[in-house]
Amino acid sequence: MTDADVLESTTLDAVLCCPPVTSAELSAMDAARVAAMFKALGDPVRLRLFSRIASHPDGEACVCDIADVGVAQPTVSHHLKKLRDAGLLTSERRGTWVYYRVDPKALSALSILLATQTLR
Repeated sequence: MTDADVLESTTLDAVLCCPPVTSAELSAMDAARVAAMFKALGDPVRLRLFSRIASHPDGEACVCDIADVGVAQPTVSHHLKKLRDAGLLTSERRGTWVYYRVDPKALSALSILLATQTLR
């Protein structure tokens, strides 16, 4: 399975399959899907963009509002595409601008995956 195949198959439903990593072993396919998400977040510029979108007061951000991260606009677009391809963002074009939202199900799935079991 190539990286492109993994990214293409990363959907919300696929990500929601995974229990907390402390409670069960991930299958090879689930590990590949989740790794694609973490790989997308592993770049400092992408992490900053993701953070800006996630913390934006309206719950969504126009690319014009978040592009000032120290790289050129085409590079910002490239990083946003990587986040979108990994299933972390959704986007909607409105006129000449694209608006991005963090996919809450993907964020929730990553949170659940990293959650620890409560101590007994």
